Amino acid sequence: MVTAAGTGVNLALGVLYAWSIFKAEIGRSIAVGGEGAFQWDPASLNDPYAICCLVFAFSMILAGRCQDLLGPRVTAILGGILVGTGFVWISQSTAYAVWALGFGVLVGAGIAFGYAAATPPAMKWYPPHQTGKVAGIVVSGFGLASVYIAPLARYLMNGWGLGGTMLVLGVGFFAVVTLLSLLLVNPPAGYHPGEVRDSRRKGGINQRIRELFVEPNLAPSQLLRQPSFWLLWVLYFLGAGAGLMVIGSVAGMATRSLGSAAFVAVAVLAVGNAGGRLVAGFAADRIGPTQTLTGVFALQALLMFVAIPVTGAENASALLLVLVSSLIGFNYGANLALFPALTKDLGGIKNFGVNYGLVFTAWGVGGFMMSRASQALVISTGSYRASFLAAGGLLAAGALLSLRVRDRKSEQLQSIRAFLGEQNKAA
Repeated sequence: MVTAAGTGVNLALGVLYAWSIFKAEIGRSIAVGGEGAFQWDPASLNDPYAICCLVFAFSMILAGRCQDLLGPRVTAILGGILVGTGFVWISQSTAYAVWALGFGVLVGAGIAFGYAAATPPAMKWYPPHQTGKVAGIVVSGFGLASVYIAPLARYLMNGWGLGGTMLVLGVGFFAVVTLLSLLLVNPPAGYHPGEVRDSRRKGGINQRIRELFVEPNLAPSQLLRQPSFWLLWVLYFLGAGAGLMVIGSVAGMATRSLGSAAFVAVAVLAVGNAGGRLVAGFAADRIGPTQTLTGVFALQALLMFVAIPVTGAENASALLLVLVSSLIGFNYGANLALFPALTKDLGGIKNFGVNYGLVFTAWGVGGFMMSRASQALVISTGSYRASFLAAGGLLAAGALLSLRVRDRKSEQLQSIRAFLGEQNKAA
């Protein structure tokens, strides 16, 4: 129940990944002009999205602290209120400042509070060898959101305009997140997930498992002094920044090939985004998060270079564009399942909310810097070539850096599995 509720909260809050649909409509309004049109500098079209990424990331520190102290239910309700308020406000204006504050600050902070409340309670109900899978399932909702939000937004905009669409989405997100938050509960005190249920064997076996699985318990100040934390931060910056750069502009890339159906590319990318979270979560539990992370970075770097001829072709193939976009979304989504697991592995579950908030700041800084840089490069060069080249090179460096991440979880799980195998043979 908790896992399903957390996934549902993320399904509502994943509206961030539909920004390219809103951006395309704002760009069209700027080009057409007239009374009530948006009067923005085209180079600033990604600013509300970039600010939202930055605020989302840094608000995760406060939201994580709120989740650790007040619990997931209160934290998620605050998220629903902030997101709903932000959307209702921007529905009433075309001013740049209102969108920067409404979408960038209020929606960004609201997403952080909802997102911070969704994953930790679900992870607490499951044993350590299922951490990656559970995290992948819950965060897949965030990535999958564009599958329904993109076509829904396009449908609403055809009849209600952009302002009416924002109003409907704001009210809807507030209602859904508030209701689902009532199902987000932590396990009772003394609960130990994954213990052996056989009363004849459980006492000694469970004690031995606890001895083998020595979970760290780092306070935020201790985490910041770990070199491993800064390695994770840099890797998250690279992986998230490259993915968000593409997600924020995919509708614009697809317009030449798909025209008014460009939202299809956004929806397909969202499927890849969600699929990457699920597959990476399962892979992390099977082969280890470090090995999975290295593979993700290497493939994402390759895809950035492949995207150059695909998006730059005179008659760009719609099929190839959608395929490359979905694979980029897949690899980007994998980061969102792997880094929570790696953070829990490094710092433990007790302070996971605020600890992951500290790691997650890399996501926001990466999204802010790379999405703004990408938009500036596109305006100055007229193509996405320079953006993809830079992102591909950074991701290739990230693949090499990821080899230095210690896989503490895999080391412990190997010991636990070996012990349980011996017990099964003895039984």
